[in-house]
Amino acid sequence: MDREQRRIGFVGAGNMAGSLIGGLLADGFPADAIWAADIDRDKLESLAQRTGIHAAGTAQEVAACCDLVVLAVKPQAIREVATEIAAPVQARKPLIVSIAAGIRERDLERWLGGEVAIVRAMPNTPALVQAGATGLHANVYVSPEQRNRAESLLRAVGLTVWVEEEALLDAVTAVSGSGPAYFFLLMEALEKAGMNLGLAPATARLLVAQTALGAAKLALEAEVGPQELRRRVISPGGTTERALAVLQAGEFEALIKRAVDAAWARSVELSAQLGEE
Repeated sequence: MDREQRRIGFVGAGNMAGSLIGGLLADGFPADAIWAADIDRDKLESLAQRTGIHAAGTAQEVAACCDLVVLAVKPQAIREVATEIAAPVQARKPLIVSIAAGIRERDLERWLGGEVAIVRAMPNTPALVQAGATGLHANVYVSPEQRNRAESLLRAVGLTVWVEEEALLDAVTAVSGSGPAYFFLLMEALEKAGMNLGLAPATARLLVAQTALGAAKLALEAEVGPQELRRRVISPGGTTERALAVLQAGEFEALIKRAVDAAWARSVELSAQLGEE
């Protein structure tokens, strides 16, 4: 692959773009093969100075010189951006990777002029510390090589999984996209409970954060599922058994299901709203 074909461009230079660029650089991708554009020139120049990448003048410039273009703007802005870069996209036919939540492939393809290779990606905020979980879906125009490039890009900031149907990205959004907030709420509640029992705030926070990290690491590395891991923590008649009995009496699992279902429904609604003509 020649130098020009290896160029990756970012439209949007916010936190997620910065994280992806950092992951690429850590993987050995050359800084001078990465381009970015952003309406906030100060933010863009800061990113360029920090990483050594090219600061493009416009989004059109990025689309015209790169064969993989990441759309890293807010969902409300993506229609305007897609329309703006449609001409160079049609001329060059780059792979488009969209990390804008709720923007369906058919809408993005229409705004870009049609017959465009698009991969939708749903990363979550732990990608900012290279510990993300990203759901991916490719449209019919994406080649196997482009699919691999998209996966390599998102793998630079964590785990990636492909879904067979685009509609399943709404489920990904509800489970892992919104998921960090569910865990943060639980951590917040555990911190407060610990402080109510006399722990210093800093002590409670450290214990909760490390416990969450350890539980997640166990879940990722164990050969059994969370149900069995939970069982292994419980001693008959012990403290954990009594605590879990309270949670289950309060229909904890049913409450989580309702929360995830609500997030899924809102994701579907937003996709329809943002894709309207």
